[in-house]
Amino acid sequence: MSRPEFFATPGYGETQLARMHYSQAVRVGDRVETSGQGGWDDGWNFPESLEDEIVQAFENVERTLAEAGATWRDVIAVNSYHIPTSADFIGEVHNRVMVEQLRERMGDRSPIWTEIGVPALGAPKMRVEIRVTAIIDHDA
Repeated sequence: MSRPEFFATPGYGETQLARMHYSQAVRVGDRVETSGQGGWDDGWNFPESLEDEIVQAFENVERTLAEAGATWRDVIAVNSYHIPTSADFIGEVHNRVMVEQLRERMGDRSPIWTEIGVPALGAPKMRVEIRVTAIIDHDA
């Protein structure tokens, strides 16, 4: 069995490693797991629009995957956590932008996806968090 390698995304990941003692990704062999990635920038600022925050979260997943040697095309599973826009529905913007980003970044691959509404996330003002599992395909 391969030994785990841990990765801190340059910028925000290095900050969280020092401040909160966790890594942004782990790779064991060809498998990569990320911690939840939000729509923050390196200074922990969040966009005002929910749409921009979701797109930035996808960008942060991409940055984190790259540190571990993977891409969105390697992703097999997505878990997304959302602050719902109403009591009974995560919201149209959440769903629409998530699907747009999955289609754009993953091409023909359709991962499994679990979308969960939650009352709070790990940082103030945070409305979405995305965690993925990837299997690096050396033949692709």
